[in-house]
Amino acid sequence: MEQLTVSQLVKDIRFEGFLLVRSSDQRESAKGGRYLDMNLTDRTGEINCKVWDGNVAPPPAGSVIKVRGLVQEYNGRLQLRIERIRASTAEDKVDLSLLVPCAPEKPEDMMREISDTIDGFASEELKKIVREMLRLSGDAIYWFPAAQRLHHAERSGLLHHTTGMLRLANHVIEAYPWLKGDLLRAGVILHDLSKITEMKSDELGNVSDYTRDGLMIGHLVRGVAQLAQAAKNVGVEGEIVVLLEHMIISHHGEAEYGSPRKPMFPEAEVLHWIDLLDARMNEMQGVMDRVPAGAFSEKIWSLDRRLYHPRYDYEDDAQ
Repeated sequence: MEQLTVSQLVKDIRFEGFLLVRSSDQRESAKGGRYLDMNLTDRTGEINCKVWDGNVAPPPAGSVIKVRGLVQEYNGRLQLRIERIRASTAEDKVDLSLLVPCAPEKPEDMMREISDTIDGFASEELKKIVREMLRLSGDAIYWFPAAQRLHHAERSGLLHHTTGMLRLANHVIEAYPWLKGDLLRAGVILHDLSKITEMKSDELGNVSDYTRDGLMIGHLVRGVAQLAQAAKNVGVEGEIVVLLEHMIISHHGEAEYGSPRKPMFPEAEVLHWIDLLDARMNEMQGVMDRVPAGAFSEKIWSLDRRLYHPRYDYEDDAQ
């Protein structure tokens, strides 16, 4: 019998099936008791889970476990209270493609789109810098996620986010043809590459934690340092390097979100907004996929609000 997906879970329903461990920790309650706190996932979403037995050891991140329990609600969010838990075995024949969130396109196809974009640059200096940055990123770019839990937190999510932004950039360039299109496209490709050094991810796209480099430096500052090294490697210097560095360090837009400088020229401003738009649309799409039409979601903490899934049949209502 097919198991329910995470996106199908609702309050007071019972669940039994296999899920992937995204994170797992032993914690202590206010009363001094120990419990297991986990975030479990399949390809449709993620749910927080509790095991109120302090003797259960935390399963390793990236492992597959079988659980049984009751879906409850806590602070406006669904939570699975687990009654039974065990590690999966080879005899279970678990189909990992059902558990691992993946980008909707093949990484090879997305990488080809990025490569074709670079081939189209008129500036040889831009081509050299961007290709060198991709070379320094290595093969991890094919499977690396764009985030631990928020937007594009999936296998090949970094490529998914990048190609989505490139397509948005092409529309903006068409609307504002005076923009330097190749500079904007280069900024899109480069802006998040240093997330590969910021997070610890396995090849399934499961992020277990941030790296020391990620916690102490971050992908914006590290990205500027890597870009400077890439430009030096290919013998490019001058304003084009500074412009790309500024686009990386300012793409979060505000100091409270990690950018020490606000965007100071049009292409940097556009990069900031299409980054935000692509991220939010990905988050909202995930919510729409798991919330029934005509219903409200739980509070989405990254957006600081609940979302409504429209039924889109307002014409029928009017009749």
